Amino acid sequence: MVKKLLHTRMRVNDLERTVKFYTEALELKVSRRSISPRGAQIVFLATPNSDEEIEICQLPNSPSVQVQPDLMHLAFEVDDMLEFVRKLELKGYKLSDGPTPHGTGSMLAFIDAPEGYEVELIQRAK
Repeated sequence: MVKKLLHTRMRVNDLERTVKFYTEALELKVSRRSISPRGAQIVFLATPNSDEEIEICQLPNSPSVQVQPDLMHLAFEVDDMLEFVRKLELKGYKLSDGPTPHGTGSMLAFIDAPEGYEVELIQRAK
């Protein structure tokens, strides 16, 4: 029986560029780095208020990552969307969509990570 989700892995072409995005734009923290038995460089990112991690992997001598539009995304809750977006823009990051009010009272926005993986930002209804 499965007990819980531990991590989600995303393979990328440029490990350091991707880690910089997640640590700067979203302020995630690197929890550890390693090299797999196959030689993949791996960085685990801790997610706030959660045990689950994001595993970023760069595998040498492998085909280039080509992320298809709308293939998958990570979703993060933010307290104040407009303030979060303001801080993103001060850091030089631009949204790819939104912020958009949702019929439930929530607000949604999207930003693209360097490899094209989409990140959804959600401010829940207050």
